Amino acid sequence: MRLSAAEFFQSKNKRLTLLGMSGVGKTHLSKLLSNEDKWYHFSGDYRIGAEYLNEAILDNIKQNVKQDDWLAGLLSNNSISIQNHITFDNLSSVSAFLGKVGNPEQGGLPIDEFTRRQALHRQAEINTMLDVPKFVEKSKQQGFNHFINDAGGSLCELDDDKVYQTLAEHTLILYIRASKTNESALIERAQTHPKPLYYQAEFLKAQLEVYLAENGLTYAAQINPDAFVCWIFPRLLAHRIPKYEAIADKYGYTIDSEDLYQCKNADEVFELIHGALD
Repeated sequence: MRLSAAEFFQSKNKRLTLLGMSGVGKTHLSKLLSNEDKWYHFSGDYRIGAEYLNEAILDNIKQNVKQDDWLAGLLSNNSISIQNHITFDNLSSVSAFLGKVGNPEQGGLPIDEFTRRQALHRQAEINTMLDVPKFVEKSKQQGFNHFINDAGGSLCELDDDKVYQTLAEHTLILYIRASKTNESALIERAQTHPKPLYYQAEFLKAQLEVYLAENGLTYAAQINPDAFVCWIFPRLLAHRIPKYEAIADKYGYTIDSEDLYQCKNADEVFELIHGALD
């Protein structure tokens, strides 16, 4: 939604969608606002795992359990059960399902299985973002004054105008632009703690071809999964930045991560947002 600073300030029901890479300050912003007022926190990653990927996550775990004959027997006669205990603060089951492409002996996934899971994640994220209007209404019914959609870093990869239009109609889209210092910190974190990521299919295909050629490899199954994540992350960041900017230019507004990190309370966050709206 397009609002002036005055309109946003006067609104009794503020609704935000936070756009940007994981690590730019989306959670920091959410916590500062929640400390001062009653905000409904909608976590896109949580709903993806708890609702739209839950069955696939459980099926994957069961397939791994069945590789052990003893556990397989207990599972088949209902002596044990498996649940997905995902929380806002623990999204490990989603990451484990998404996985990393590469050598199975090093914990990697075959390319066909990896791309299948990537496609499932993409559709789950689309469905989750289209659920936002429903949860905006739910938040009102539960007595929350305001609503914040903490979207995943891969939102910009969907290239789905229906999703972006829906979010823009029901929330104010706020892009948190990473500074060069912040970008360097994100890259360093990816080097030390490589984690599963979502990639657009064409981007992944192109980058795999480059990586294989640079490293003298023939097949994706020869790739060291962690090494590939470390290598591709700076390229993924460069790939996403213009996408974030295009969404913000067309549907929303932009604030800088360095300015956000200076904020110590909700009033300072609102002042930053007002500056972007003006």
